[in-house]
Amino acid sequence: MGDAIGQVLSFGVGVALSPIPIIAVVLMLATPRGRVNGPAFILGWVLGIAVVGTIVLLVAGGADASEGGEPATWVSILKLVLGVLLLGLAWKQWKGRPRGTEQARLPGWMRTIDGFTPPRAIAMAVALSAINPKNLVLVVGAAAAIAQTGAGTGDQAVALAVFTLVATLGPGLPVAIYFGLGERATAILDELKTWMSRNNGVIMTVIALIIGAKLIGDGISGL
Repeated sequence: MGDAIGQVLSFGVGVALSPIPIIAVVLMLATPRGRVNGPAFILGWVLGIAVVGTIVLLVAGGADASEGGEPATWVSILKLVLGVLLLGLAWKQWKGRPRGTEQARLPGWMRTIDGFTPPRAIAMAVALSAINPKNLVLVVGAAAAIAQTGAGTGDQAVALAVFTLVATLGPGLPVAIYFGLGERATAILDELKTWMSRNNGVIMTVIALIIGAKLIGDGISGL
C-alpha cells in the first residue's frame, strides 16, 4: 500500500494546485449562497475524482496493469502518452500567460456564479475535477500508477482515497478559511483569488511540465 500511495502524491498535488477551481470556490463563497455552494462544490469535486479514479482502476485491473509486480507494457505506453499531453499543455499555458500589465482571462461562466444553486455547483465541480483535460490526465495517471503496483483491492481503495484527499486540499482551503475565519476571510480570499488569477498560466505550466516529465520518465523506465 505504501508504494501505491507514494505513486499518487505528486499527482494529487498537481490537481490540488489547479488555479481555476480555487478561484471558482472563492467567487462562490462571496455570493449569498456561499455557505451552501462552497461545501457543495467540494462534494462534487470529490465525487468527480473518485468516480473517474474508480473507473480507471476497474479497467486497469481487468486489463492486468501489473505483470509479476512490474508495470504492464500498456501502462508504460499510457504514461508516455499522458506525459506528452501534459508537456503540450505546459507549452500552451506558457504561450497564453498574461504579459506585462495584461489582465488574466478567466472563463466566461465565472460571471454567472452569483446565480449558482448547490446542484449546479456540484455539477461544475465534477466538470472541473474529472472532465477538465489537465485534471483528467492527472486522475487517469494516478489511477494507472496505483493499478500498476499490483496492490490488492483494499490497498488500491486507500491509495485512491489518499489521492482524492490531497487533490481536494486546493479548493478545500478557501472553504476552510471561509468557515474558520469568518469576516476576516474576505480579504484573505480576495488576495488569493487575485494572485491565482494573475499566475494561473505559470502555475499550470510548472505543474504540467514537472508531472509530464515524470510520466514520460516512468513510461520509458517501464518499457
